[in-house]
Amino acid sequence: MPDDDATRLAALYDAHAAPVWRYVVHLTGDRAGADDVVQETLLRAWRTPRIMAQAPESTRSWMFTVARHLVIDDVRSARRRREIGVAEPPETATSDATDALFEAILIEEALAALSADHRAVVIRAYFGALTVAEIADELDIPQGTVKSRLHYGLRALRLALQEKGVTR
Repeated sequence: MPDDDATRLAALYDAHAAPVWRYVVHLTGDRAGADDVVQETLLRAWRTPRIMAQAPESTRSWMFTVARHLVIDDVRSARRRREIGVAEPPETATSDATDALFEAILIEEALAALSADHRAVVIRAYFGALTVAEIADELDIPQGTVKSRLHYGLRALRLALQEKGVTR
């Protein structure tokens, strides 16, 4: 940009940027958007030779008109029509429960493949969070039997899950 253009653009900015910015904020209520409109208005003035050739004080009405047209174009734009304003940004994305549902069904089917004795011990230990002693008291069996059924029940559960395609 020649020095003469730079001087004229600086004069345009000094003379008109603040009033145009206030005008756009008055129209839109959007301070950040007003900065963009003022920038685009000044860019258009710089690209229009007749405006750059005029004295900076005689171009204010032209700049207000350009700024108003930019605001109207933005309001009419497809981007604006498709956007929905919200008071607060949405929460972070959450995954749906589909995978958890399929896992629950898979585990339920694998547990159904166990014998009733093994299933009772595994369910109480892992889903009921009971200790070996509590399971033994509840089922009225020795603690060693609980440990044995838990060991063999988990082996059978692992095998049933592997048969359904679940791998480590």
